[in-house]
Amino acid sequence: MATVRGCDIPDELFYNVDSNVWASLDESGNLTIGMTSYACSLSGQIVSYTPRKVGKLVKKNKSCATVESGKWVGPVKAPVDGEVVEVNPLLETQPELINADPYGQGWIIRLRPSHWSEDVTDLISGDVALAQFDKKMEVDGFGGC
Repeated sequence: MATVRGCDIPDELFYNVDSNVWASLDESGNLTIGMTSYACSLSGQIVSYTPRKVGKLVKKNKSCATVESGKWVGPVKAPVDGEVVEVNPLLETQPELINADPYGQGWIIRLRPSHWSEDVTDLISGDVALAQFDKKMEVDGFGGC
């Protein structure tokens, strides 16, 4: 796993850097989506999680869930268009898992993408993602995770 300024950024995932979200495509064609460790560091300890309901259609760059910390309430933006097929049941009682394990047990939702072959072209991974996160952190004046 790669790191940028102390933030874990797994290089095998797909990212929307502007929205600070990651996506992982599984063998069934569904995407698991979550917040990056950078987003978790910016937001502080998550205390509440409200996902869109299973069956709801979400648009790319629109909210697929709302999270709240002691200092912030905001959307987790979907990196692609799709239908919510699963929400993370652990987060209902343990929203802190988003911070503790953002790329594992702290995932936000699972989506069935509507136009994966088109939408994936807007996502980045690997060294390109690492460079973009470093640039964003520099612009944001972020000291590190």
